[in-house]
Amino acid sequence: MADVVPISDKLRDAREQVLRRHLEAHCAGDVDAVVATFTRPRMELIASGRVLDGAEALRAYLSERRRAFPDQSFEVICHHHSDRAVVSEHWMTGTHLGEVHGVEPTGKRFRARMASIFDFDGEDLINQRVYYDAGTIARQLA
Repeated sequence: MADVVPISDKLRDAREQVLRRHLEAHCAGDVDAVVATFTRPRMELIASGRVLDGAEALRAYLSERRRAFPDQSFEVICHHHSDRAVVSEHWMTGTHLGEVHGVEPTGKRFRARMASIFDFDGEDLINQRVYYDAGTIARQLA
């Protein structure tokens, strides 16, 4: 196993600023601002196995999610820093007001705990790996 190298306060603060902009843009529904937080836009959705590689793929996915859950928001629980990544635990909430994956809107709200691993190259965000229990959300929306 590789050694973990401590990061400087400056690098930690820079990454926190990127994550703050990223999550604020998500909550505001500003798809372009979310994409702009990445140097190389890439998102891995572990629950579905989808990989969104590139700005257009990420923009299309985020726009689809925003149409289905226009009030989707994220509340940070905590961040854990390592030399190459930040693990972010947060609550994801939203109301199902638009069709998604062939499922008509239920008007119901969900709340699920989730985690994202944000991979960095120095201060540059290069990937987000998203983990959540899709069953928890599906049960709340049924």
